[in-house]
Amino acid sequence: MLSPVSAPGLQSGVDFPAMARILVVDDDPHLREVVRYALARDGHDVREAKDGAEALRLVAADAPDLIVLDIVMPGMDGLEACRELRKKSTIPVVFLSSRDEELDRVLGLEMGGDDYLTKPFSTRELCARVKAVLRRGKPSVPSADEPALLRSGPLRMDTVEHRVWVDHPAGPKEVVLTVTEFSLLQVLLSRPGRAYTREDLTDRAYGDGYHLAERTLDSHVRRIRAKLRDEGLDPIETVHGLGYRLKS
Repeated sequence: MLSPVSAPGLQSGVDFPAMARILVVDDDPHLREVVRYALARDGHDVREAKDGAEALRLVAADAPDLIVLDIVMPGMDGLEACRELRKKSTIPVVFLSSRDEELDRVLGLEMGGDDYLTKPFSTRELCARVKAVLRRGKPSVPSADEPALLRSGPLRMDTVEHRVWVDHPAGPKEVVLTVTEFSLLQVLLSRPGRAYTREDLTDRAYGDGYHLAERTLDSHVRRIRAKLRDEGLDPIETVHGLGYRLKS
């Protein structure tokens, strides 16, 4: 059952793509209908799938801009579908789950999810979170005092092309990040050496007033670290009792 309660602290008036193609994946046809109506009312083009296998087929045929993905489904569940998706795509994923368990939340984010909602949820909150994820995935237009290219040692980022590389003697190697991981790394890379509290890092990466559990943020940072370590780089430091910083 969906709750009509509004979502405090989430901004709905910010700039985001006016229309996005969104794939809603859930085995409950009633929930798909309600979510489809809410997202369509926000101006989005919405498609549906009843399980993970059907969702992957639709993505292969015509990739959407974002996927709203239920975790608990018969056949291929949401976690398995996201694992397969992340082998070849960084399409943003907002997970839904009927179980409010920390393990499910962490697993979803570790698989590469960008956000997570527990049923029952308000459609207003879902729409606000979808907008926030789409906004993070929108290529930025740097101002005069915000360079398009960021660098710290062998780590390079292009904020316009939304790409990250690690330079090696044999040549640069691209590191593929989800939109959420990219936003968090961009904040850290913009001021190497500066320590950010978890709250400040969330505000700068997600937008002021966005509520994000500390463990959720930690899961995203852990994934960034793992991807950079695969390239022999470990630039993110934990500032105990505070948050994170990028080594200067």
